[in-house]
Amino acid sequence: MVSHGIEIKGLYKIFGPRGRDHIETVRKGISKSELIERHAHVLGLRDINLSIPAGSVTVVMGLSGSGKSTLIRHINRLIEPTSGEVIYDGVDICRMGDAALREFRRHKTAMVFQKFALLPHRTVSENIVYGLDIQGIPRSESMKKARHWIERVGLTGFEDNYPNQLSGGMQQRVGLARALTNDADILLMDEAFSALDPLIRVDMQSVLLEIQAELKKTIVFITHDLDEALRLGDKIAILRDGRIIQQGSGQEIVLRPADDYITAFVNEVNRGRVIQIGAIMSPLDGSLEALTLDSMTTLDNAAKRMIKAKQTKAQVNDTSGRAIGMIELQTVIAAMITPTRRELGSIAAE
Repeated sequence: MVSHGIEIKGLYKIFGPRGRDHIETVRKGISKSELIERHAHVLGLRDINLSIPAGSVTVVMGLSGSGKSTLIRHINRLIEPTSGEVIYDGVDICRMGDAALREFRRHKTAMVFQKFALLPHRTVSENIVYGLDIQGIPRSESMKKARHWIERVGLTGFEDNYPNQLSGGMQQRVGLARALTNDADILLMDEAFSALDPLIRVDMQSVLLEIQAELKKTIVFITHDLDEALRLGDKIAILRDGRIIQQGSGQEIVLRPADDYITAFVNEVNRGRVIQIGAIMSPLDGSLEALTLDSMTTLDNAAKRMIKAKQTKAQVNDTSGRAIGMIELQTVIAAMITPTRRELGSIAAE
């Protein structure tokens, strides 16, 4: 399957009977609270411009009421936009007719919900093939696909159980398997792991990353948890009051928060698990016969490997194996706590 990215351009959503009448007012800068007070309409999204790269995980995060769930529901048009475009494969989803939209939802997108959304009267297997049943796929073919994903998400032996016989984590595995069985290009995950216990949540994140490494789906993942966003996201967009405050890689956001709001998010982040040594390396001073590390190695992993190898210096190579710099152990450890000038300069130059 050829994977396509998604381009969101100038997207606005104003909830209320006359949302379009207030577009210009919103464009001129009226606040969310003012719009409610003066016009009894609710601002959901304000001028969203976001490129969602194909075959990668884009995480949209923010606090409750920031607009993140509203945004993801525009991609499969469960919510009608007030203004703007959502482009997929050269076509504006916002302008699709009913038949085209129905086909798009059936074949191009799949959604995993926070509350699992399983059918209680269907077994695990029957829930997983539900989307294929709607498409008219023969049961012999759909069950073959279901068995494959049942095994992949760790549900073997529970095929004939009903949802109320499963734990929350297992129910979410059913939801994930159902989405993957549809073999859709776009996977939409709205707070998919938020209702799970912390350990089960981390386990589900690992399952998703393992599957994504193989399938390279275009995934849009909604969360309010920065640690989850940093672990899963190739790209992160942070919303506040319906607008994007900052977007970029996890490393860019941690190193250069756009404002105090973002700074509050990243203050407690484990920098060692996010920042890569390429951001803090020094120019290579001669050849090193010691340890070599990839520039994308995190500070945490670099420190562990250097300590294990009993090395205070290491050569940094790019992805092709070419030497591009060096790091010192003391610099790595210091950078886990406080940004260095070199970090900031490296990110600024990207």
